Amino acid sequence: MNALQTINMRTNFFKTFQLPAVVAGIAVFMLVGGCSQTAGILPNNGDPAQKNPTTPASAFSQFPDIPVPAGSKIIVDKTLVFGSKPWFGQLTLSSSGSANAAFDFFRGNLTGFGWEEVTSVRAPTSILTYAREDRVLAIAIRGGTLTGSELTITVSPRGKPQPQGGAQGILPPPVQRTTQ
Repeated sequence: MNALQTINMRTNFFKTFQLPAVVAGIAVFMLVGGCSQTAGILPNNGDPAQKNPTTPASAFSQFPDIPVPAGSKIIVDKTLVFGSKPWFGQLTLSSSGSANAAFDFFRGNLTGFGWEEVTSVRAPTSILTYAREDRVLAIAIRGGTLTGSELTITVSPRGKPQPQGGAQGILPPPVQRTTQ
C-alpha cells in the first residue's frame, strides 16, 4: 500500500466517525442539561385570590404557609418533604438574592404567615427559628460561592414538654445532697 492510499484511508476513517462523534457529543450535552438539579418556583405571597386556575400549579404551592423569595429554585437533590397539610421535612432553595436580602425577606414576611419568631442570628450561616401551633421552622441561609444564596428550610413537629419528676419522666429525679 502506498502513502496516498494510507492518507485516503485515514481521511475516510475520520469522515466516517466524525459525524457520529459530534452527534454523540450533542446528545450527551442535552442529557446532562436535562438532568438539572433545580426546579423553578413562583413566589408565594399567601394571597389565594391571586391564584389563576388556568395557569399550572407552582412547585411551591405545596408549601402555602411560608413565603419564598422571587426567583428562587428548589434544589431537588437536597429536598425531602413529607405530607401536605401540614407538611414536614427539609426544603432547600437557591436564591438569586444575597444572604442578607434573604434574611431580611424571611424576617419581614414570616410573621404574616402566622409564624412567631423564636430567635435569629445573622452570621456567615444565618439561622432563623420560628414556631406556630404544632410546628417549628428553622431556616439556614448561606451565601453562594459567587452570587446568590442557599436557603435550607426545615419544618418539624413541635415537641411536647415533658412533665417534671414522677414516674412519667424519662430520667430519674436528681440526687439531693445533704450535709451531715
